[in-house]
Amino acid sequence: MSIKRNLLAAVAGLALASPVAAADIVETASSNGSFTTLVAAVKAAGLVDTLKGQGPFTVFAPTDEAFKKLPPGTVENLLKPENRAQLTRILTYHVVPGKVMAGDVKGKRTTATTVEGSAVAIDASGQAVKVDNATVRQADVTASNGVIHVIDTVIMPKS
Repeated sequence: MSIKRNLLAAVAGLALASPVAAADIVETASSNGSFTTLVAAVKAAGLVDTLKGQGPFTVFAPTDEAFKKLPPGTVENLLKPENRAQLTRILTYHVVPGKVMAGDVKGKRTTATTVEGSAVAIDASGQAVKVDNATVRQADVTASNGVIHVIDTVIMPKS
């Protein structure tokens, strides 16, 4: 990795990990630069006002790289207006009501009911914290109305 990319990654990490929690979840994700696909999806689903709301919310936020793991054309298809319900279901599966910090689940295997309505599996019993089949890459990014946990894979609700 080049020095420039390392520096950019470090700056991006600092921007996201800022201890000042004045920005809400949407503003925090938007300002980072690693969540452009997620932010576009939140806008397409009409969830911006909800995620700017009082909360608190816990968001398992897939990075742009996580969205690239999906089959070709999936994101573009989900962003179409006629697929808004499906997109909303996927996005709300990434959100848990309340503020769940990493320390709250450390050493445990548990589930949490998502805004979508089904349970997401959380395994914090080992070195890596897993949320369904995704790995948490950065935990406890605070926002004024909740917390973001950065994940490396888009998680999908059960059919």
